[in-house]
Amino acid sequence: MSSPQYTYVPPPPQQDNRASLKLALVAGAIIASLAANGFLLYQVHDLREDTAHNREIMQNEIDTIKENSTVMTAAQRKHLEDLREELENRSRQSIQAASQAKREALSYADEQAKKLAQEQEKSSMELSSSLSDVRKNADTANAKLTDVNNDVVGVKTDLASTKTDLNQTKSDLKKVSGDLGVTSGFVATNGKEIEELKRRGERNIIEFSLKKQKNMQKVGDISLRLEKSDLKHNKFTVVVLADDKTVEKKDRNINEPLQFYVSKSLYEVVVNSVGKDQIAGYLSTPKYQNR
Repeated sequence: MSSPQYTYVPPPPQQDNRASLKLALVAGAIIASLAANGFLLYQVHDLREDTAHNREIMQNEIDTIKENSTVMTAAQRKHLEDLREELENRSRQSIQAASQAKREALSYADEQAKKLAQEQEKSSMELSSSLSDVRKNADTANAKLTDVNNDVVGVKTDLASTKTDLNQTKSDLKKVSGDLGVTSGFVATNGKEIEELKRRGERNIIEFSLKKQKNMQKVGDISLRLEKSDLKHNKFTVVVLADDKTVEKKDRNINEPLQFYVSKSLYEVVVNSVGKDQIAGYLSTPKYQNR
């Protein structure tokens, strides 16, 4: 900025010294005033330029701030819009997921309800069938129990009858002399009496059945051979091999003890039945042999 230009005006011709002094003072004052005004103008001019410069700087800063604010606002708005959009997307996804979960839950519940109903129906049918089977089994068991009771009654009856028969059998057993004239013990005439003899255990009882043949048949520790049987007269003829001795018992009667000795012990053969070419009976030997 350039300094102001001042024009020098020469003083008028001095009339006298006092006037000249006054005039010099006035001129000096004017010059000082003009200098002061010039300096003030210079200062004002500089102040205006500084103010303008500062205003320009401030305006630039304000513009920068506005621009930055606008950019930040736009970025924040964009960020907010992005957040809002993301929130809406997540909300929609959550709603969709909830709806899907609800549908799946309802579907699963319906499926489980159907299965439960089917299982209950099946269990009910099985229970009904089981109850029916139980009733049938109970009826069968009752029927069997009735049969068992009847059987028990029958067994009791049979037992009583058996006891009666046993007592009768005991009373029917008789001591008969054998063909050697020895009365050794009771003689059985049928199967029941033979069983009674076995039960008594007084002698060894060995049952046999002989058919007519050439060879001897082993019975206990002796051998027998049927020579002849007379069904009409209940007679028979047998050959006895005992203790290395052969004895023929000819034309003997049923239930007649055929006696012989084996090592000093009395043996008896009793024939209870005679058939065509066959006989049946038992061999009676002592419990202990005499040596």
